[in-house]
Amino acid sequence: MVLRKNSEIDTIQGSEGTKIKQYFHPHNTSNGINYSLAHFTLEPGKKSKLHKIKSSEIYYILEGHGEIIIDNERYQLEKDDSIYIPANSSQYMKNLDSVNLKFLCIVEPAWKIDDEIILE
Repeated sequence: MVLRKNSEIDTIQGSEGTKIKQYFHPHNTSNGINYSLAHFTLEPGKKSKLHKIKSSEIYYILEGHGEIIIDNERYQLEKDDSIYIPANSSQYMKNLDSVNLKFLCIVEPAWKIDDEIILE
């Protein structure tokens, strides 16, 4: 069993422009999981960089209101919405709110830096 406390997890700057707390990933979990779970924050008026990764993702919105563009299709997202992003899809997220946009991201198989390509 692995317990991860939010207050004890460092925030890192993601290469695509978000702030990230990596909760669970194969490298920090002893039970052999194949996915990763992270908490993302995007500041008001900001957008992430256009990017794609080799894994599929699910975003779950915790706070705020945003717009995600996946392969040139636009989707409005707000608290308690979730969206599936197929592997190798070009994507970016915009914060359309005056507060931080916060969301969870499940990546399967687990996110790896070598699997992410920044497209801008």
